[in-house]
Amino acid sequence: MRKIEIFDSTLRDGAQSEGISYSVQDKLNIVKTLDDFGVAYIEAGNPGSNPKDIEFFEKVKELKLKNAKLCAFGSTRRKGLKVEDDENVVSLLNADTQTVVIFGKSWDLHIFKILKVTLEENLELIKDTIQFFKQKGKEVIFDAEHFFDGYNSNPNYAMSVLETAINAGADVIGLCDTNGGMLPSEIYEVTKVVKNRFGNIRISIHCHNDTDCAVANSIMAVEAGVSQVQGTFIGVGERCGNADLSVIIPNLEFKMNCKTVSGDLKKLTQTVYQIYEISNLVPPTNKPYSGTSAFAHKGGMHIDGVDKCNCSFEHIPPETVGNSRRYLMSEMSGRTTVLSKIAEIAPELTKASQETKTILAELKKLEHEGYQFESADASFELMVLNLLGRSKPHFKLKMYKTSGENPAPDGEQSAFALIKVEVNGHEEMAAAVGNGPVNALDIALRKALAVFYPQLNGVHLTDYKVRVLSSAQATGAKVRVLIENSDGKKVWTTVGVSTDIIEASWLALVDAIEYYLL
Repeated sequence: MRKIEIFDSTLRDGAQSEGISYSVQDKLNIVKTLDDFGVAYIEAGNPGSNPKDIEFFEKVKELKLKNAKLCAFGSTRRKGLKVEDDENVVSLLNADTQTVVIFGKSWDLHIFKILKVTLEENLELIKDTIQFFKQKGKEVIFDAEHFFDGYNSNPNYAMSVLETAINAGADVIGLCDTNGGMLPSEIYEVTKVVKNRFGNIRISIHCHNDTDCAVANSIMAVEAGVSQVQGTFIGVGERCGNADLSVIIPNLEFKMNCKTVSGDLKKLTQTVYQIYEISNLVPPTNKPYSGTSAFAHKGGMHIDGVDKCNCSFEHIPPETVGNSRRYLMSEMSGRTTVLSKIAEIAPELTKASQETKTILAELKKLEHEGYQFESADASFELMVLNLLGRSKPHFKLKMYKTSGENPAPDGEQSAFALIKVEVNGHEEMAAAVGNGPVNALDIALRKALAVFYPQLNGVHLTDYKVRVLSSAQATGAKVRVLIENSDGKKVWTTVGVSTDIIEASWLALVDAIEYYLL
């Protein structure tokens, strides 16, 4: 198998993504997660850019990494300064990482208009900086910023930038599509030229996703001969993001017979969700390989085909990446579909079983009332268990009351909820304030039940959706509420329907807690 090194830049390029702000502890947790998965390199940030990164580089020294090399990132020396007098260069040295990543200009437009130096002076900046770090015993990865734009503008000069870096001692040369504007055919052709000329050195590819081609561009660069792929694990990054390593890794492993990470690919989905959780982002359901919809089947023909032969509608077995197959329940479901889904809960049932007929009838009845189970597996499972007499409620509602105040006093939350529940003959009452009655009710319910089930303290609501089912009935219309919860490892969704939005939310909240406790 061909070996391809995986270089993760979540903590540097990923941290530049809109909406992301990693704390020092977040960054340490991501390092541990990526190291456990077995990536080769982790680009950890620019130690000279801000106090947070300076603190991080001090604390990360305490971690004992098993698989990954930590990299400090920075630019070539600034013009007019000796390399040893440049504070940013010195900060890279003080970060005390085994590997440093140095970026330099390769596009003449940037050299003239941004750096405002001559072409020859730019080569001197690159040479001096790389030689400095090689003399200090560092492994040096040189990223040729805007390389593909530079090649299109002035191919001879762009190639001379790479040649200068190699002659100065760079261990890896990185070809960067910094603007993210290249197409796969362009990446392949130019990378092939570089590979043919500099075939004895490790070559890296760094793609941005501004044309939605970053994954494809990275794959084509591997086809052209690169031995290292840079990206971020969930595709976050500047503007439209970076190449998504969680997609590139299985593509290379399963489609191109390459070895990429030292860890088990069955941990891929788990690792993806850990990074999303730390990043405080919601994973897209349709994310290839790891998304909840990646192996989800809804159409009756598709489900029947998968039931008979998995590969008929799945390009790989989901368990190879730690994911699982899902059959989506809807009004399109036939008896075979329902039975396939029920098989995960009650495998002994057959098409002819009275229980199967009862479940199918109840499903269609509830869907007619406005329920939707294709996105609410947890509620579907509870419904089946209830019909089979295999579930027992973990608590009983005695009463709840909500009230709101509008406008709310300055700095205060707008709603109040009071709730009383009973568990095994013992009653508990709790009250809470929240941003609206549903939020207050959710907090009060968890507070009351945590007395009996302290594990609920680790569960939190991650998404809340409301849909009006019949707008013709105006404010008296039924609404469907979908609630997504997570305990940091597993995610589940439940549904409630009512003409009262608070009651619909309550039904979904109860299912969410019952499912978790079950």
